[in-house]
Order: sequence, then C-alpha cells, then structure tokens
Amino acid sequence: MIATTTFSTTNASRYLGTLCKHFGHKVPVEFDALQGRIDLPFGQCRLKAGDTALDLTVTAEDRPALDRLTEVIGSHLERFAFRENPQLDWQIPAA
Repeated sequence: MIATTTFSTTNASRYLGTLCKHFGHKVPVEFDALQGRIDLPFGQCRLKAGDTALDLTVTAEDRPALDRLTEVIGSHLERFAFRENPQLDWQIPAA
C-alpha cells in the first residue's frame, strides 16, 4: 500500500535531512540534499525536496502498517517543522 503527501515549505531540503538524520540513528537511511529514503521495520518512506515543497511517499504491506508509518513520519515532521505548522493530508490511492 502507498500513501503520499506534500508539505509546502521553502525549507524542504533541511527537513529532509533532519528526518533522515534522526531516523538514521536506529534504521537504515540514504539521503542527499534532494532525496531520501528511510527504511523502518514496518515500511519505507521516500522523500523528495523541491524549492517550494517536500514530497513524502510511504509504502507498507498492509493498512495497519501504512497507518502507523504515516503517523510516525507525520508526527516527527510536525515536531521538526513546528514553526511552519505542517498540515499533512495523506492520500491513499484506491486499490
């Protein structure tokens, strides 16, 4: 299953790096200034930084894992970007 969201921000690269560095202490991550991947035990998050937005795509095997993944990634981004008050609207395509 897949869910996607976009966070409008001019600090996308910074938040991408912060998220990847944070999770990199516990799980495998790969990232540079424009893209990243976080491999959690229950799914994966791919991040893409642009000039005006951070795009996030999460994948998991089932709906409970997907819901957990959106919650974990979303809550961390909200904490790191609290000054911008991100309102994440995760979209889950119909199967």
